[in-house]
Amino acid sequence: MTDITKIRNFSIIAHIDHGKSTLADRLIQACHAVEERDMHAQMLDNMDIEKERGITIKSQTVRLYYKAKDGQDYVLNLMDTPGHVDFAYEVSRCLAACEGSLLVVDASQGVEAQTLANVYQALDNNNEIVPVLNKIDLPAAEPERVAQQVEDMIGIDCTDALHVSAKSGLGIPDLLEAIVKRVPHPKGDPKAPLKALLVDSWYDTYLGVIILVRVMDGVMKKGQKIRFMNAGITQTVEAVGVFAPKKTTVAELGPGEVGYIQTGIKLVEECNVGDTITYENNLAAEPLPGFKPVQPVVFCGLYPTESSDFENLKDSLAKLRLNDASFSFETESSTALGFGFRCGFLGLLHLEIIQERLEREFDLDLITTAPSVVYKMTMQNDKVVELHNPADYPDPTLIKVMEEPWIHATIFVPDDYLGNVLALCTEKRGEQVNLTYVGTRALVEYKLPLNEVVFDFYDRLKSGSKGYASFEYHIDSYKEADLVKVSILVNGEPVDALSMIVHRTQADPRGRALCARLKDLIPKHLFQIAIQAAIGGKVIARETISAMRKDVTAKCYGGDISRKRKLLDKQKKGKKRMRQVGNVEIPQGAFIAALKMGDE
Repeated sequence: MTDITKIRNFSIIAHIDHGKSTLADRLIQACHAVEERDMHAQMLDNMDIEKERGITIKSQTVRLYYKAKDGQDYVLNLMDTPGHVDFAYEVSRCLAACEGSLLVVDASQGVEAQTLANVYQALDNNNEIVPVLNKIDLPAAEPERVAQQVEDMIGIDCTDALHVSAKSGLGIPDLLEAIVKRVPHPKGDPKAPLKALLVDSWYDTYLGVIILVRVMDGVMKKGQKIRFMNAGITQTVEAVGVFAPKKTTVAELGPGEVGYIQTGIKLVEECNVGDTITYENNLAAEPLPGFKPVQPVVFCGLYPTESSDFENLKDSLAKLRLNDASFSFETESSTALGFGFRCGFLGLLHLEIIQERLEREFDLDLITTAPSVVYKMTMQNDKVVELHNPADYPDPTLIKVMEEPWIHATIFVPDDYLGNVLALCTEKRGEQVNLTYVGTRALVEYKLPLNEVVFDFYDRLKSGSKGYASFEYHIDSYKEADLVKVSILVNGEPVDALSMIVHRTQADPRGRALCARLKDLIPKHLFQIAIQAAIGGKVIARETISAMRKDVTAKCYGGDISRKRKLLDKQKKGKKRMRQVGNVEIPQGAFIAALKMGDE
């Protein structure tokens, strides 16, 4: 068992692209955790999707062994965290398992929106914060100005901030010494009953569920009977190990150590992130506080392209849920798409990543319905109902008040693009809260309705600021709004998968845009097809797909016109009959393309 005073648990927090994963690579290299020939960029980003997009999605841990200048040997447990706002739950879980955080700030970009959000999370978890100015070898780097900015905005003393370049390895030895000196060692009693926090878990096809734990008190060994306090189940520990960065088995994990255990759990629902693990025969007095349950923000339906894949999709979602506790799902059905699931996510990128992981890791073909948010409806009988799916929208006469969620958004933007950002926020029904300047950049705070942000806000913010604006938000409150349900009718039949809830002022343009889009996507039939957008019984937009025509007069060469007229009249009668029983076939590709309306 490692001496507890020689353990340091810390995570790396920063805004997107400020160099967290590259810094983790340099620390792994400096501690010789892997052979030089096995070293590659972004060592801790395991998923293909992370490497392709160049972002971290899952937090990863690694145990490093470091010999300090004073000759002592230390164990460093490093956690690399994601930077994107959609994965903030991953960050909060890591910070709860650490005593310190390296706050990485790009010396050329300065403090960004997500930097602030992550710092406040670290302070909530009582972490010791060590400021690190990265990318100091860039020609545009201004470490003094950025250090002053960190002091002014966050209130952290930057007189001894570390100057490093994660790319070239400059300043890494000093950083390792600072971690040993400035990050406090964990506290815990090896003789007390076992108390371990379940930080993360994932599914292995051969080994079942693998669990990442942080031991607070007691010692965890192979062969022990352990109990999950919240789930109320008992298991035997089959293996104990650490990531260094490869999986390495160890004899035991003592207080303050981070590692993994295998227990042979096969059922996914028995494993909940934030649970407390203790001895079966010597229970801890009370469980650890765990993590706040996550509140999904964006909802959408996921349906298998082939209805026979439904059970496969259900198993795949359960396995992914184990590895990503921040999304939820429940069964639902749709007349257009069959059986599927209503899933909740923390944002649109989160939705995209989950969809891509399902398609890659579990080989599924999926259809996604339009993303929507949770509305609160007070009915005429004063009962409050939550509405997750536009298809469940009740008769409008039964609703007394309808409320929509609003967010508090923090946007950092260079002065040149401020006008574009303010215009976008105003167009999205935003209310300005604050506007201040930090050097040459504006810090704008807005309250915005979430359903406007979900649609295409992030893409338009990035394009309107040439990619320089950074954006972070949290749910603020619910406000009463004049919302309506826009239904799409194809030949008089409502298509529930395409219905959406929008503000009354946005209903006409959205309805018109969707009808025009569908006109291009639905192939011609032998009869005329009407595509309509309607609010209740009132049609607000219409497009018509003309019938596919067969040239029945092709055989007539010359002769009297009445011969042609006779054939055309015969065709007309046939078409009339077709229209009465006409059933429109909408290709599944049309659903997906129509729902991506915000992309254009």
